[in-house]
Amino acid sequence: MKFTAIASDFDATLATDGRVFPETLDALRRAQESGRALILVTGRELDSLRAVFPELPIFDLVVAENGALLYQPASNRERLLCKAVPNGLLSELRRRGVKPLSAGRCIIGTVTPRETDVEKTLRDLKLRWEIIMNRESVMVLPHGINKGTGFTAALSDLGLLGEEVMGIGDAENDHDFLRLCGLSVAVANAIPALKREVKLVTKADRGAGVVEAINHLLAADA
Repeated sequence: MKFTAIASDFDATLATDGRVFPETLDALRRAQESGRALILVTGRELDSLRAVFPELPIFDLVVAENGALLYQPASNRERLLCKAVPNGLLSELRRRGVKPLSAGRCIIGTVTPRETDVEKTLRDLKLRWEIIMNRESVMVLPHGINKGTGFTAALSDLGLLGEEVMGIGDAENDHDFLRLCGLSVAVANAIPALKREVKLVTKADRGAGVVEAINHLLAADA
């Protein structure tokens, strides 16, 4: 099967410390020139993503906030896929001294080991929100929202099937969308559990691994 789209995680996959190197951008452009759609699937909040990645418009669609938000760079349109962050949860986490603490449209973020404080707060407030780990990052989202649900919405918007997509990732939260892809790829720096599950593991780390995966796809065309 010819894979007609590429979906990639951002941090520690496309990017190194928030930076996407020119070689990786060039590979994305070559993939786009081959007629493939590009989808970014990230746990980052949209404002944070825009701040570090000015080349964001190269993507046809962005799944941000770990599946809670769809963003179309060409039209600058956003679509929430769940309820917004409740003020009560955010204020209570602040009151309990959870730091660092960030909030997007639908996501709350902190770092390990504060997940224990977050879990207790969710229980005390009787909220059906859940914790999703991404290495040292802790993401708090409404129950049932993850990269897989956001990716499914993106596929619907683009008129694609998961089996037509090559997906690339590195961490725990990438399992949910990579399982839906026809060709799942882990970059060399990915966690062992992800490497065991995917169909292809690159020899190179991060952005260089993405370049390797794209070259693999384009070579198959030839």
